[in-house]
Amino acid sequence: QVQLVESGGGLVQAGDSLNLSCAAAIHNFSSYVMAWFRQAPGEEREFVAAINKNGRSTLYGDSVKGRFVISRNNAEASVSLEMNSLTSEDTGIYYCAAGYGTIEQLAHHTEIYDYWGRGTQVTVSS
Repeated sequence: QVQLVESGGGLVQAGDSLNLSCAAAIHNFSSYVMAWFRQAPGEEREFVAAINKNGRSTLYGDSVKGRFVISRNNAEASVSLEMNSLTSEDTGIYYCAAGYGTIEQLAHHTEIYDYWGRGTQVTVSS
C-alpha cells in the first residue's frame, strides 16, 4: 500500500520561511518523479514544483520560482520543499505527489500523477 505523508505545515508570518517534508512508503521510490502541489480555498490545485528521479532536474511554478526549492533523498524515500519569502498568496493545503514517468511528461499535469498525500496546511498571515 502506497502512502505519502506530508508534514511541516503551520502558521507563519509574511516573509518567513517554512520547510515541508513528505515521507513516502512506496516501493522503488527512486523510480518516481515527485512533486508538490497546493490548493487554496475555492481554487484549483496548483503546481508548485517537481523533481526528477535522481534529483538533478527540477521544475517550478511561476509563482514560486526563486523562492522555493524542492529536493529529495532517495535513501530515505523523502522529498522536501523549502519555502522562503512567504506571502499570503502561498496560503493553502500543500500536497505531495508521486508519478511514474519523466519530469517532462508529468510536470504540472495533476491528472497523471499516480499517488497523492492528504496534504498539510500552510497559512501565511500578513
